Amino acid sequence: MSTSANSVAITPMSNRERLFHTLLFEAVALLILILILTLAAVLITGEAPLKMGLMAVILSLIAMLWNLVFNKVFDACFGHDRINRSLKLRIGHGLAFEAGMIVFSFPVIMLILNLSFWQVLLMDIGFVTFFLVYAIVFNWGYDIVRHKRLHQGGFSSAEI
Repeated sequence: MSTSANSVAITPMSNRERLFHTLLFEAVALLILILILTLAAVLITGEAPLKMGLMAVILSLIAMLWNLVFNKVFDACFGHDRINRSLKLRIGHGLAFEAGMIVFSFPVIMLILNLSFWQVLLMDIGFVTFFLVYAIVFNWGYDIVRHKRLHQGGFSSAEI
């Protein structure tokens, strides 16, 4: 445990908390995707809702694995002081995460929907835009709530 410039103890996320964070992130994202984006994608692509829902679940599983690996490495490189991260660093975090998701998601989308690279690229721009904004807002909100709970005695990182 270290301290930041404002002398508040910095508690790194435990592996258990990272898993909780990842599951919460994906559960909220899936709810949004299924309720809003999957319907829009069905209307735009004409694909069956079940196929689009299946794709959303598969992409969510890929995202959970990538999230666990990426955030562990990101925290190791940029420190565990998540509450004091600048907007610039948060945007960089979101862009780097989404770049990795593009690499992992393209083949899956192309295979499931039988689309060309260019069709998937156009479709993925919408998903990447959504997830970039969502990731920044979700993680910033999570960091604020986590910081308040940790420093007001609400829970410890190991309890999650």
